[in-house]
Amino acid sequence: MTIGSLKPTKEKKSRKSKHVVDEKVPLLPTKQEEDTRFDEFDGASFTGAVFNLSTTIVGAGIMALPATMKALGLVLGIAMIIFMAFLTEASIEMLLRFSRVGQSTSYGGVMGDAFGKFGKIALQICVLVNNVGVLIVYMIIIGDVLSGTTSSGVHHAGVLEGWFGVYWWSSRTFVLLVTTLAVFAPLACLKRIDSLRFTSALSVALAVVFLVITVGITVIKLINGSISMPRLLPDVTDVTSFLNLFTVVPVLVTAYICHYNVHSIDNELEDSTQIKSVVRSSLALCSSVYVMTSLFGFLLFGDGTLDDVLANFDADLGIPYGSLLNDVVRVSYAAHLMLVFPIVFYPLRLNMDGLLFPHARPLVSDNLRFALISCGLISLIFLGANFIPSIWDAFQFTGATAAVCIGFIFPSAITLRDRHSIATRKDKILCIVMVVLAVFSNAVAIYSDAYSLFKKNASPSE
Repeated sequence: MTIGSLKPTKEKKSRKSKHVVDEKVPLLPTKQEEDTRFDEFDGASFTGAVFNLSTTIVGAGIMALPATMKALGLVLGIAMIIFMAFLTEASIEMLLRFSRVGQSTSYGGVMGDAFGKFGKIALQICVLVNNVGVLIVYMIIIGDVLSGTTSSGVHHAGVLEGWFGVYWWSSRTFVLLVTTLAVFAPLACLKRIDSLRFTSALSVALAVVFLVITVGITVIKLINGSISMPRLLPDVTDVTSFLNLFTVVPVLVTAYICHYNVHSIDNELEDSTQIKSVVRSSLALCSSVYVMTSLFGFLLFGDGTLDDVLANFDADLGIPYGSLLNDVVRVSYAAHLMLVFPIVFYPLRLNMDGLLFPHARPLVSDNLRFALISCGLISLIFLGANFIPSIWDAFQFTGATAAVCIGFIFPSAITLRDRHSIATRKDKILCIVMVVLAVFSNAVAIYSDAYSLFKKNASPSE
């Protein structure tokens, strides 16, 4: 009698507050299947879900956004940030709507429902490419902040170099190795995404610290009259400069990618009907932070804004305690990224396991497989962070390929496929617009990047 009453409860919880993995999907609480005290976890709170989703969104992308302002100008740049937030909300809403109708508990499940096995595999590959690229960028930024970076022949000293000088233990490789072993590895061992709610809250607070200090410095310099009027519109002089504007679109797309964690957070919510409010609250919070950071970051540094704006915080700001504020800004955001790492790593590991071992038992119930996949992925990311020197290159690569598929093309394809006949005419028109915009913009971005690369390689020989 006990066994008979237990099975239907598991199926019910897979879409409700206490949700359990009921199919081989990249969605957590398999740990709870092993635990006899299953009811100890009563579901995630609304606040915790907002923090986790906001942390998924606000990562390294925020540091590349001031550079997009330099390319687009303030007016078009801010408009694009807000526009992309609305597009992201629309794509997530459609994804959740088809998940409910198809009773799918993961993004991969929705893709599998619409396009079969190959649709699910396509999504898993895109999550792997996107998340590996994003996590490599996180490590690059941490290395830039702590050990320094060189841009256009100018070296920007890291925090450790400024405090102690250049030593072997302040080198990028050693600093990233220590960070990986002391921070990333322990946090990556957590098997439930809700366990990261406190680190997510702290990461959001650290991002706000960065923003508040940046705003404060900018206001002081505006009062002093040491900041010139920024460019409001893009500087377009010919067809090439016009096409170059589209190269910032992948950066904007990457900045809002959170789709791969929406189902995981939804499945852990105490009240799953709150997921739409969680998404909207997170996007509102993150778009506000993005606009403020882009605006004041570009105001502060103008045309001298680097691809990674954190690298700008190593020069004399011309205000009292400027050096101290520089260090606080850089260290706070480096710490923020350290805490973002595990929440992006979480779906990466589960999708890798689903791709390699689609018929094996759930990952969290196999400690050996869990450890091997975790160590392998962290090692891959560590090696990648030491061979991709520019954050801009990394973001344009991931944004122009996998991120666009995850954020816009796949949700649009699911809606246009409309297997359950629930899509409206308005939905389909919006999906066509999203697909055309994504494909066109990223085709131009890839062409522009390739052209710039060839031109750069050819110039020394001239």
